[in-house]
Order: sequence, then C-alpha cells, then structure tokens
Amino acid sequence: MDVQMAVFHCADGFLKQLMVTKLSQCQYALPLLVPDPDTQQIEFPLWTFRQINKSWKIRNTNNEAISQREPIYKAETPMVFFFRFGSVSSSKSQLMNNLINEKHNTFFHRNCPGSSRTRVLMDGVVEIAWFCPSGSYDDKFTECVAFCNLHGDAGDHEKQLQILTEMASVNVVLLPRLDSNDRNMIKLQEYYEDSKPLICLHTEDVSTVTETQTGQFTIGLKGRNQSDVSEELYRAINVCLSESSSTFSLKDVSKHSDIRVDEEDDDDCRRGRAAAQQMMSLLEKKDLTEIKESFLPHQGKLWHQWSQKNKELHRPPADEIETDIRRKQTEMRKIRQQQHRSYISEFMKLFIKEMNSDAANEKVFFLKWLRILLDEYTSADISDLHQKYHEKWSTVLKRKEYHYKSEQLKAEQADLERMSEDLQAVNFGLEHIMREIGQIYESCSSVNENKKDLQVHFSSLPSLAAEMMISGFPLELMDGDAAHVPVIWISAVLDQLIQKLGDETRVFVLSVLGLQSSGKSTMLNAMFGLQFAVSAGRCTRGAFMQLLRMSDKMKTEMNFDYILVVDTEGLRALELAGRSIRHHDNELATFVVGLGNLTLINIFGENTAEMQDILQIVVQAFMRMKKVRLNPSCVFVHQNVSDVTAGERNMKARRRLQETLDEMTKLAAKEEVYDEECFSDVIRFDVQKDVKYISQLWEGNPPMAPPNPKYCENIQQLKETIMSHASESHGIVLNDFKDHIKDLWEDLLNERFVFSFRNSLKISAYRKLETEYRKWSWSLRSAMMESENKLYNKIENEAIHEVEETDLRIDALRTHHENTLCEKSKQLAFKLRDKANDEETLKKVFDEFWKQWIKMIIKDIPAVRDIDIMRDVKEILSDIIRHRSTSAVIFGEIICEKLKELIEQSVYKKTARYIANYMRTNFESLNGNRSNLEKHILKTLAEEEDFNKYMNYIHNPRDHYKSFIRDEVRRYITDQFSVSVLPKMKENIERLQQEIMRAARESTEHVQVNRGDAGLWLKSFTQQLSEELIFSEKHLSGVKHDYVEDFNLLEDVMRQELPDIMSEISSRFNTKSFPVNLDYNFRPDELLIDHFCQCCWVQCPFCKSICTNTIENHDGDHNVAFHRVTGINGHFYRGTTNLCISLCTTAVASDQCFYPNGGNDKFLWKEYRKAGGVYAYWSITPDVSELPYWKWFVCRFQRDLEKHYNKTFQGCGKIPHAWRRYSKQDAIESLDKCL
Repeated sequence: MDVQMAVFHCADGFLKQLMVTKLSQCQYALPLLVPDPDTQQIEFPLWTFRQINKSWKIRNTNNEAISQREPIYKAETPMVFFFRFGSVSSSKSQLMNNLINEKHNTFFHRNCPGSSRTRVLMDGVVEIAWFCPSGSYDDKFTECVAFCNLHGDAGDHEKQLQILTEMASVNVVLLPRLDSNDRNMIKLQEYYEDSKPLICLHTEDVSTVTETQTGQFTIGLKGRNQSDVSEELYRAINVCLSESSSTFSLKDVSKHSDIRVDEEDDDDCRRGRAAAQQMMSLLEKKDLTEIKESFLPHQGKLWHQWSQKNKELHRPPADEIETDIRRKQTEMRKIRQQQHRSYISEFMKLFIKEMNSDAANEKVFFLKWLRILLDEYTSADISDLHQKYHEKWSTVLKRKEYHYKSEQLKAEQADLERMSEDLQAVNFGLEHIMREIGQIYESCSSVNENKKDLQVHFSSLPSLAAEMMISGFPLELMDGDAAHVPVIWISAVLDQLIQKLGDETRVFVLSVLGLQSSGKSTMLNAMFGLQFAVSAGRCTRGAFMQLLRMSDKMKTEMNFDYILVVDTEGLRALELAGRSIRHHDNELATFVVGLGNLTLINIFGENTAEMQDILQIVVQAFMRMKKVRLNPSCVFVHQNVSDVTAGERNMKARRRLQETLDEMTKLAAKEEVYDEECFSDVIRFDVQKDVKYISQLWEGNPPMAPPNPKYCENIQQLKETIMSHASESHGIVLNDFKDHIKDLWEDLLNERFVFSFRNSLKISAYRKLETEYRKWSWSLRSAMMESENKLYNKIENEAIHEVEETDLRIDALRTHHENTLCEKSKQLAFKLRDKANDEETLKKVFDEFWKQWIKMIIKDIPAVRDIDIMRDVKEILSDIIRHRSTSAVIFGEIICEKLKELIEQSVYKKTARYIANYMRTNFESLNGNRSNLEKHILKTLAEEEDFNKYMNYIHNPRDHYKSFIRDEVRRYITDQFSVSVLPKMKENIERLQQEIMRAARESTEHVQVNRGDAGLWLKSFTQQLSEELIFSEKHLSGVKHDYVEDFNLLEDVMRQELPDIMSEISSRFNTKSFPVNLDYNFRPDELLIDHFCQCCWVQCPFCKSICTNTIENHDGDHNVAFHRVTGINGHFYRGTTNLCISLCTTAVASDQCFYPNGGNDKFLWKEYRKAGGVYAYWSITPDVSELPYWKWFVCRFQRDLEKHYNKTFQGCGKIPHAWRRYSKQDAIESLDKCL
C-alpha cells in the first residue's frame, strides 16, 4: 500500500484519476482523505472520483427489483466509519472485507500477501468503498452503503476522526483494554453520550453482541470465530442503519474548511470545470430528446438526408440517366448549403472557443469535465429509456410467440422504433459535439466559405480533433446514427495528424468486431488502457479510432510508431432492430476488416448458434479482402469461457470453430460467387495459435464481484499474441491510411467492393513509379544515344572494321532494356505498395535496383575494340600519293577544311540532345510521366478553345501528343535561342576545337616517340576523334603527305586555321537555320516523342480515354485515371439521335444496358466485360465524382459536337443544368485533382 500511495503522491491529476477509476473497477478501496507526507495537510481528491459510476438494485414496496445507477460523487448513501484507538490485535480492514465481500480483499490488510507490519505513507489515510446490493434476498445490506476506514491510531489523527465521525451514519471503533484516564477513553465517552449509533469491538473481550442502549452495541473479538463476529456485526449495523436517517455524500466532504480539495487547488482543473459548467448551464431545463436538434443542428436531418442521397447516388436504379445523377448532386449541394446556413449554437461557440485555448492542460481538464457532466446529465434518462425499451422488446417477442394479430404487433413494433429513435436522441456525449464540428467543417468545405457566426476559420477545426487524438481521446470514424463516414472531415483530421506527428508516421491498425455487449470495449480498455465507452446504456455506435503511442523501446522492436485501435458498435445491435440490420452489419464488418492490419473477432461464450451470425459476416468480409489483394490477419477471441485451462475441451472447441468457419465460408462463397471451400483458403489462419479463450470478467455475481484474475492473465496473453502479429507487419503510413479509408468507403458506397479497390494507393504508387521510370528511361536513352553516336562515328571513320550483331542492334537493345526495366519496376512497385509515401525507403530500394540494372546493361553491350585496318588504307595511299611537294602547311589547311562540315554536324547533334535533356528536366509539361503530359495538353486545349484540335486529340491522340511536343520544342528554340540554345552551341564548338587540338598535340607526341611518319600521325589523329566526329583517313583520299615531316608546324597551322573556321560556323547559327540543319534522327522533338510515345495507346471503347499503361501490348487490363462523357465519342441513345451524356464511371455502377458496336446484343453496363472483345480488357471503376473538365467541354462545344456527329444533346441526352455552371477555370483546376 505504501508503494501505491507513493505513486499516488507523485502522479498528476489525470494519472490519479485513472488510478482511482481502475481501483474502483477492481473493487478495491479508494483514497478519501490523504495527509501530505511533508506538511500533513489533509487533501480530499474529489477529482479522482468523477469518472466512477456505481450500479445497484433495491426492492420497492411491491418487492420489485429496481435498478439504480449514479455517479458515485453524487450518490447519497448511509456511511459506516471504522476506526481504532491504540494498538489492536485484530485487523479492522479484514473485518470490513468480511462485511462487503468475504471472498475479496476490498481493503488491504496485514494478512494480505505482500503486506508488512510497518507503514510509511498509510497512517492517517482514510479509504472508502461501497457495498452495492444486487436486489437478491441474500444481500447483507438492502441499500447502497459506504464504508470508510481510517488507517492508524485514530487518536493520532484527530482531524480525520472529527470529519468522519460527524458525517457517519454509524461509527464502529476497535478498542484494546483502555485505562479510565486514557485520552482515548475520554473521546470514547463523548461518542457514548452522542445520539449517533456506535458499535464497539473489544479485542480483549470474548462476549457476543450486546445492545447496551438504543443504537449502541458491544461485540467481543477475542478468540471468536470470524464468521460469527461478521454475522453479529452486519446485523448490528443493519439495526443501527434502520434507526438512522443521516446520509453521506462525497460532495459534502469538500465543505470542510480545514482540508484541501484537489479540484479547487489546481487552477487548470478549476478553469476547465468552469468552462464546462458554463456550457452545461445552456442545457438546463431542456428536453433531452430535443437537445441535439437544437444545439447540434448540423448533424441532424440535413446530414442524414445528405448521407442518404450520397448512398442513392452511388447505387443508381436501372433506369437512372445522367440527368438524374446531376439532379441528386444538385440536391446534395443544396443540402450542404442549407447545412452551411444553419446557425452555430452558443453551446458550440463556447466549445470551439475553449478548444482554441493555448493552455493544453486546461484544455484536457475541460474535455474531461465536459464528458463527466454530460454523462451525469443524460445517464438517468438513458437508463429509464433502456428499461422501457427492453420491456417493450419483451412484449413484442411474446406477441410474436403467441401469434398476435398483425395490427397489434405492428403497433407495438412502431412503439419500439419510436423508443429506438428516442434512445438515439438522448444519447448525447463528447462524440456528438465532435461530430457537429466535423459537419460544420464539411459544410464550409463543400461551399468553400466560412460561416459568419464561426469565430475561427473553418480550416482550423481539424487541428482541434487531431490534438484530441494525440491526447488520447477517441474520434468517431463512422457516424453510427447516419451509418456514414464523413470522409472530408476524417481526411482533414488525418492531414493535421500527419502534420503534427510527421509524414513518415506509421500505424498498426487493430480492428475489433463482435456482437453487441460481447465485451469488446471492456477488453480493449483492459488491454491498452483506452477510454472507449463500456456501460450498457452507452454502447458504441458506428466506429471510433484511438491512437496508442508506442514506447521508444517498443518502436525499436516494431516497424511502426502507434497502434490505431478501431472499435465498432456491436453487430446485431438491438436498437437497430427496425432497420436493415444485415446490410448495416455487412457494411460495418467489411469496413473495419478492410481497415485493420489485424482484426479481433470477439465472441461471447461458445454457443455456435450465436456465433454463426457474426461468422458469416466476418468470413464474407475476409473473402472480399482476398479478392482485392488485401491480406489482413485475424484472431478469434472467445470471452466468458468457464474453463480456459481444459486442454481437451479447448481442442474440441477449436475443432468446432474450424468446422463452423468452413461452413460459413461455403455460404459466403455463394453470395460472393467464389470457389472457396474452407476458411484457410480465404485467409492465413492457424486454429491453434489464432483462437484465444478468455475467462469471464467477474469472479462472482455483479455488482460486488471483483475482476477475475484469470481474465487479466488471458488478456495479457492476448496482448502478446497481438504484438506478435504486429511485429511481423510494417503497418501503414498515416497518409496511406487516409487514402485507404476513402477508397474503402467509396467502394462500399458503390456496393461493388471487389470491382476495383485500392485505387488511390495503387495510383499513387504507380504514378511515382512511372515518374521514376521515365527518369530512368530517359537516363538510359541518353546514355544509349551517346553510345550509338560514338559507335556510328567509329564505323564511319573505319576505326572498327568488324561490327558485331549486337552493335548493329542498339535500338533493339534499348527497347528491350526499357520494356524489361518497366516490367521489373512494376513488380518492385507492387512489393513496395504499402510504402508509396516512404520516400527514403523507396529511394534506397530504387537506387539499388537501378545500380543492378546498369551493371546488367553494361554487361550486355560489348566493349568497343580498337582494330587496326590501316594496312589496306596504306596500300591504296601508296599507289595514289606520289608527289613529294605536299607540305605540312598545305596538309594542315586541308585537314581543317575537311573538318568544317563535320564540326557543324556534331555541334547540332550535341545541342539537340542538350535541348531534349533540358526540356525533359525543366519543362512542367515534360518533366513527369505521361499523365502529367496529358494534363498539360488538356490545359492547353482548354485555353486555346479550338474544337478541331480537340477532335484531333480525341480521335488521333498519338498524333496530337507528337504535335504538342513539337510545338513545345519549337517554341523553346524560338523563345530561348539567344539565351540558352546559342550559348550551348558555342560551348559545344569551343569544346570541339579543344578536342581537335588535343588530338593533334597527342598525335605529334606519339609520332615523335615512335619515330613515325605522317601516316602514323593521321591514324592517331583520326582514332582520337573517332567518338566526337565522323572523320577518317578516307576523307583525305588523294592528299599527299609522304614528305610531311614537321609535325610541330602542322599543329601550329591547325591552331591558326581552326578559330576562323569555328567563327564561320558560329556565324551561321540562327533560329531559321537551326531546325533545317538538324539531323532528323537527332531532333530534340523526335527524341522526346520517342521517349513519351512508346506506350499503350488503346482507347476506351465507350469514351475514347487513353489507357495510362506505359508499355505497348502490356499484360493485364487497360485503365485510365478518369473517363469522359461518352457523347464526345459520338455515342448516342439507341433509337434516338440524342448524344449520350453518361460517363463510363457512373454507367458501370448502374443497371442500364448498352449495345456493342451498334449491334443487337444487349449487355448491362455493370457487366460490360461480358460483351467480350475490347470490352473484356478494360477495368472501369465506378465513380460519381463530378469531373468538371469534360462537362465544361460538352457545354462549351455543344453546337460543334452536334454538327460534327449530326446528332443533338436533347431528350434523354439533354445536358444537365448543373454542368453549365462550370467555368473554364473550374475545368482546368479539376485536372490537378484527377491527373
């Protein structure tokens, strides 16, 4: 106990409250009055009691058991105070335990394991515990009774003694034999003379209970049976309580002026309470069922209507056309506008004001106070409604059982539904306030305008929620009342969380599923110390997420920084009885299973029939995960199992579970149209390791039963299993988790979960990969072009005379390497898909990958060999060159003249490659992947508003891409010639001049060392320039050089002649001559076209969108980031001349039909692949996003399109009015979101 008190003294207010709350849950006594170890001032830690609620049952005059539940700090109960004078042989605490719960040590005493005779910090401490009756006939006390225990000799602690004896209903004192003049005897005499009931326990007396006068008893303890003493004592206390009307309340303790109350002593706590009380004062005398509607209008009918409309939008009926979709979107916008016009209540203004305070500690106190006060405000009504609901539910069940008339049954069920709605209405907590903030944010974000009565900018609201999550508060992920995920709000909060915790923060997502009231939240709270609501009246609705920070030590062992726990409302929730339960549960189960790296499936008991409800839902969810290549793991948890140690029994239970799972797999496979036969086909699952049995929580019957120690052991074992699974996972980066939530919810809305899941993560990884691939590809292409140029020069110069086949197939080699590289890169990207935002890891792995490929490429290209073929040249020259009159001067001039044209060609080639490299790196349209290029093409088309160019782009995309690239290059050369191109050309010509003179100098040195002739000089000179210029000895055919002997003079002549030649060449450089003089194969536009246009150009058979794959004839489906209005391609409604206004992505979510190639065969859009041919190789994802670009295009060029296709946008193809609101700027800006 000294250790516990040492921790208590060192803890801050939050930890103290947590300690006391947990002690209460474990049915241990709580510190009531605590002397300061240094000053001995008495502290009353009232704050620590604020979260404790107690439940009990009493019998009314009709002998009916009535349930009661109250915050313990408000409870007014009788109080029995135990104290002792002097040193006694009997344990006071042990006597009290026998009264409260003889099987549990509520008060720690001298005979407990680990106890010692000496006390350091416990003397003077007063502890308190409550006996709560269960309503049964064998309860020792028929009402809730508080028991207080003063540790140490009461004579040494007069202040505590005075306070408690005055407040007690009954005083119980343990006495040794006292002398008549003992100071304690004087004090005792005062108690005898007082009218307050008094029971004296004499440790040296052997007598049984004796009533000395009314309300006063003596009981001897010496040598007596403890059971007999306890029996006499509780009977005496009951007699005393029946004669006493006084009650005790914790709040009254704080009225004593000579003690310090923790709440009043802590400024942050006091200010937090004042702010929370100010908010609560606004709720006074309000009807609880109307409070949310009055004070939280943004989350009421409008939010529910919007959620319903959104589901309808994603689940269109068969006959719905594009106009209907736009009408719904318009209605949704109007609802958002109405929501935005809703007032912000004074209640919410006070909350937002307080949450924007800079005092972090005060803010947490404020939140805790608000939660405490809201629970207190609503608990009575919730409890009453729950009782009425269950009574009505029982009535309905009986009527069904006895086949009552349907009218009566319907009336009863209608009453039940109304009660369910009332339960939702009165359920008012911190989560609803945060939901309101979320809807304020979403409404402002949707109309992109702040609210007039919002005292801060709406963009700051997500930061408040992120701070709450970091502080340990849960955040609602799925609104349980609207059955909807507020994606805009959740994304914004997670963005703020990323900003506060860091871009690379990784989380391990632990999801929990289970039937209602199966102990999920209690299990999580016990395992991780979380704060999910656990009371019967406040079952979790929807899904909540809570961050659990890993210790620094654990971070080194794991691959993530936090565990993100997702707790859900119970499946088969009774309050949802009137709704589509199965659909709701399937949706919820799929959502949390899809989110989790690990899912705990919580089952109450071992009843297979009860398990089947949840198991089919879970198996179906896991089956969907497998179809979309998500690989979560699962652990089954059986709670409330009577004997978890019986090995043989557990084996039978495991076998029974395995059989049930296999049976559920077959049932689920039918619904999902899947071939799986057993659960292990769906998910990696070890029935021996991944099934855990947990004992019942309570050891005995509540409300006085303490927690079962076995439960705690089992929970610890489960935690170790979870951490073992976690250690094998890399978790997920928060940014990816945010995208994952969006994708998962979007697919659930579409009710086509497995169709094309994980778009955002996949697209993000693919785009990053494609951008990297384009860099690698360009780097490879540049290196290959350089090698090709050098090899070509050498061939032309006859520096090599035997050319290998591989040398002649450089272009084929390059294509081969590029294609292989891209395929390997995609494989690598798939492996790294969970690290799409982990720049450091990606760079490290990609760089290593690139290094290996460079080695392989170098290995595949044979080294260029120097082979001497000058023998043949010499024989020819010896026949031709006869005349000895050629001088070194003439020879030098001739060489320079021959070099002139070759130098000019080389400069143009090198400059062309420079321009291509420069534009590839620095031009926004060319410095990314093909999707980036397409975005700039579409922006340019919109800015120019040229219909013919649009038609060329739609019907001849490859040609249009080429034209765009050529225009970009032409514009750059024209605009930047004098600034960039010309300086580069001059730089290249200067470098060539230096290379030529270096070759001349080294050739002269070579001849002088080897005593060679002009032939040797020429051979050396041409070979050294073979990589730079196409210049060989054949260029000097017929030129005599036999008598050239002064090689220094030859070098001097060249040094004098070259500058003039270079100046002459430079003088011809201008914008007109530049494109004319370029070699076609080395034009910068052709180099860039070759880079960007070697990819897939297959177009969507419906709307002509271009497949985004970077390889022609690639494996797998064609796909595109966003599709177009099909009428742009000339599609029209059958039997009409009306051009279509549907988009592929909305059509494939519907039950509408199409006729491939205008034939008579009819196919559902949602089953478009069955049409075969080109349709079978496209993956089109349902999407109801607005995609303004092509809608603006249709409106802007309506007449042009009608004229072009000789059809109209009329009838069922009438352009929705909403489309006409899009401006050109809206269209252009939308491209940044889509591409």
